[in-house]
Amino acid sequence: MERENETVVRTGDWVLTLLLTAIPIVNIIMLFVWAFGSATPPSKANWAKATLIWAAVGIVLYIIFYAIFGAAFLCAFSQ
Repeated sequence: MERENETVVRTGDWVLTLLLTAIPIVNIIMLFVWAFGSATPPSKANWAKATLIWAAVGIVLYIIFYAIFGAAFLCAFSQ
């Protein structure tokens, strides 16, 4: 089993990573950089891809939730 580009992500790197993901707009940009950048360690790239997937799921659920309750609200107050 070959391990290519298997650099360990240190605790300090994770602290900086979590700090950057707490900043709006910067977090989305950095997640794409880490997910698809060639210099990113595989563990961090996989984490970034998983985070982007969860963000997409959250956005879809958010849209569905507000579409359903928005329609119910309009229906209830249109009469």
